[in-house]
Amino acid sequence: MAKKVAAKEVRVTKLKAAKKAAHRKKTEIHPVRRTEKAAVHVSPVKKGFNKTELEHFREIILEKRKQIIEELELMNETLNDSSGGDYFEENSPYSLHMEQGTDTMEKEKNYLLAARQRKFLEYLDDAIKRIDRGVYGFCQDCGKLIDKARLEAVPHAQLCINCKLKRGQ
Repeated sequence: MAKKVAAKEVRVTKLKAAKKAAHRKKTEIHPVRRTEKAAVHVSPVKKGFNKTELEHFREIILEKRKQIIEELELMNETLNDSSGGDYFEENSPYSLHMEQGTDTMEKEKNYLLAARQRKFLEYLDDAIKRIDRGVYGFCQDCGKLIDKARLEAVPHAQLCINCKLKRGQ
């Protein structure tokens, strides 16, 4: 009987030892082996327009800006012109009201056109700031360089033609 008890104690001890070993394996912290090198995310250097091309665009923008300022000055002169039309020569009482209505409509159109030109002037000023910061000519959506022909036609463009078409759809 002593042999049976001793054998049972050995089995229990072995069982406890096996459980402890299994528990140690589960909770043991193994260092993670990295066979791959850590990927370093380096954004590629974007090559933009050179200084002469940027100066070319600056000249285009400044020329358009000069034209808009001249147009705005002319519009302001016509909007501030207090002399109305000569309505006294007309025989019909309706023509007086029609003339005044036409003048009012023309003034309203000029106000809207002046507001649009001021907004365009802001876009051109923003383009000059982008040239100064060195980010002029890059699409704001995809980051690619905008085609030179597009920038010559629309010097304040902030999107390449593909991104502009996607936004339009």
